[in-house]
Amino acid sequence: MYSFLKRTVSIFITKKMLFKIEPFLRKCYTINKHGSKHECIICGFKSKEWVIIENKDCLCPNCGSLSRDRRLWNILSTKYLKNNLFVLDFSPSRSLYRNWKKQKNIHYTASDLSGNFIADATYNITNISKDNNSFDLIVCYHILEHIIDDEKAMTELYRVLKPNGTVLIQTPFKEGEIYEDYTRTTEAERLKHFGQEDHVRIYSINGLKERLQNTGFKIEILKLKGDKYFGFSDNEKILIAKKI
Repeated sequence: MYSFLKRTVSIFITKKMLFKIEPFLRKCYTINKHGSKHECIICGFKSKEWVIIENKDCLCPNCGSLSRDRRLWNILSTKYLKNNLFVLDFSPSRSLYRNWKKQKNIHYTASDLSGNFIADATYNITNISKDNNSFDLIVCYHILEHIIDDEKAMTELYRVLKPNGTVLIQTPFKEGEIYEDYTRTTEAERLKHFGQEDHVRIYSINGLKERLQNTGFKIEILKLKGDKYFGFSDNEKILIAKKI
């Protein structure tokens, strides 16, 4: 039902307009969704059920956050938020973007080249038009698997990050080695080999760790358990990259 409503709305409303009126539409959608079984850590909405979308992920009916968004905000809010923080966030979800903008005394910049996300800038991750040592915190969630020259992107992330700064990184992961094949250029081939039409590789957790270390980062891998109440996925992995 949710997917049908989303597709129907997108037929009649432009993407730009949808971004503006989405909170109102969600308020209408959640009229009969209130409950006590689950709580969204981003918007605070308590619901009787998550919306289960096509890939089986759990979506908040009130703000539209996915399980990875809620986990990310939990980590950010408990460990990283502080006054006068300079943040760069690549292609954030709308729920996270709106939450960031509510934070006081934080200098937050969202960047997106695709036009599919709310953003303040259009930085190319392989050539970020910012000075060295510009940001305390960078969020790079589900970005690197789209980038052909990912090592150049990692070098740029390192360059614009301040000393002792942090990059939070997540991509889809597989067991074994990184799988990439640059001869796979069509959407059909990339969907078959990498799981999505605009992906160019599938990382292994240790393969991505090694590439980041070769760039100069110190890496910590978080392996996290699920939580049904807050809608966190089980066995979720996040890389914490520090510039020392």
